[in-house]
Amino acid sequence: MTDALSFARPLFLDPAALDEGALLRVMGTVLGPGVTGGDLYFQQRVTRSWALEDGLVKSGSHDRERGVGIRAICGDRQGLAYADDIEFKAMIEAAKASRAIVAEGASAAVPVRVRPQSAKALYPGEDPLSGITAEQQLDLLRRADAAARAADPRVYQVMVRLAAQHDTIMVLDAQGQLSADVRPLLRLDVTVMVESGTRREQAHAGGGGRDHFSGLLGTGTLPEDIAREAVRQAVVLLDAVAAPAGSLPVVLGPGWPGILLHEAVGHGLEGDFNRKGSSVFSGRVGQTVASPHCTIVDDGTLPGRRGSLSIDDEGTPTHCTVLIENGVLKGYMQDRLNAGLMGVAPTGNGRRESYAHLPMPRMTNTYMRAGPHDPAEIIASVNKGLYAVSFGGGQVDITSGNFVFSASEAYLIENGKVTRPVKGATLIGNGPDTLPRMSLIGNDLALDGGVGICGKDGQSVPVGVGQPTVRVDALTIGGTQAG
Repeated sequence: MTDALSFARPLFLDPAALDEGALLRVMGTVLGPGVTGGDLYFQQRVTRSWALEDGLVKSGSHDRERGVGIRAICGDRQGLAYADDIEFKAMIEAAKASRAIVAEGASAAVPVRVRPQSAKALYPGEDPLSGITAEQQLDLLRRADAAARAADPRVYQVMVRLAAQHDTIMVLDAQGQLSADVRPLLRLDVTVMVESGTRREQAHAGGGGRDHFSGLLGTGTLPEDIAREAVRQAVVLLDAVAAPAGSLPVVLGPGWPGILLHEAVGHGLEGDFNRKGSSVFSGRVGQTVASPHCTIVDDGTLPGRRGSLSIDDEGTPTHCTVLIENGVLKGYMQDRLNAGLMGVAPTGNGRRESYAHLPMPRMTNTYMRAGPHDPAEIIASVNKGLYAVSFGGGQVDITSGNFVFSASEAYLIENGKVTRPVKGATLIGNGPDTLPRMSLIGNDLALDGGVGICGKDGQSVPVGVGQPTVRVDALTIGGTQAG
């Protein structure tokens, strides 16, 4: 973090016009009677992307946004105003505006001293595409395109996209704590379409993380592997039969199926919903809410993962927060506002999409820890059911816990063996009802490939998910064939 601050300070501060003393004067404009807290959030984000379709460059972009968001807090109320220009006069006006939203009366100078904060860096701070020419970036896309076409003659269309982001943030809070983070983010996506006779199918695969271009490739996230995985999924769908309907045991595969936990359980464990009493998990800390083998954590400290952060967007170092341990609810994910109102410590989960947004409690990397069971044993325990390997879209009601998810890759389990692929399977259930039904937890924990995006209240942030193989004793499957 010291390195992050040394990078961020000259990016946002000018000794001649906007030094740390000026920041304190802006903070003093925010604070005073009726204001209990606040912060200044500086951000510069550089994004680049390339898109290739059928071997031709379809688009390319290079964007830069920069600004500062100024927040005032009064109890459970927040005011935010932001400026696209990081300039003293604009910041003073934004400070007055944010204060006016939550409090009446004049501001008052509050003694604050800048205190630099350091935290462990979880990823390299350099631009993920630094030192890589545009031609080398395009070559990566062409390699993926060629690998997809070589994988199966039934491939008739390939789309490849490379996206990179270099995000620098600096936060000054009302206590004078100054912290910064420099965040790389890289992602490669491949979408393929295949056809056999009159049948056409489409599938997608991707990978990425918080690393430099060369470092990510060095960890084995190769464009050829991602392309071949997209083709494999699409070809499987060519032979898929109609999904069964009814209540059946479901085995969730390792890795990306953790998105079901993220949506059906994770959002319900965020502090704001529980403070307001709108989550089905409100007031249940210390109670048994899941099977005894079930432990779920939110861990923002995993090096290089898509959802990881050295600090959150309020300057709090991230943690590995145990949410459910051996079936017992241990706590919630907290930002500073909700933690203070609930009388607990923040967990490093205060996140915002940009300087133009208010922070709120959000997930980082949320996953279920490995259990004691062999995955083959779990499959063999099911006489008739569904094996769900990957998911597409889904919807969740936080208040009731009800969820609906579509499986993008799934198979029948018949007599303890995975058999035919199915299409059109929809999983319907309730988060609190499903957790106790997770009777067998595999020893094969896997995290997703680095493609997760979470939406909440109109804001999107990168996240990670994961889990081992899990048996759910019964879920309602919406399909087109009687079970």
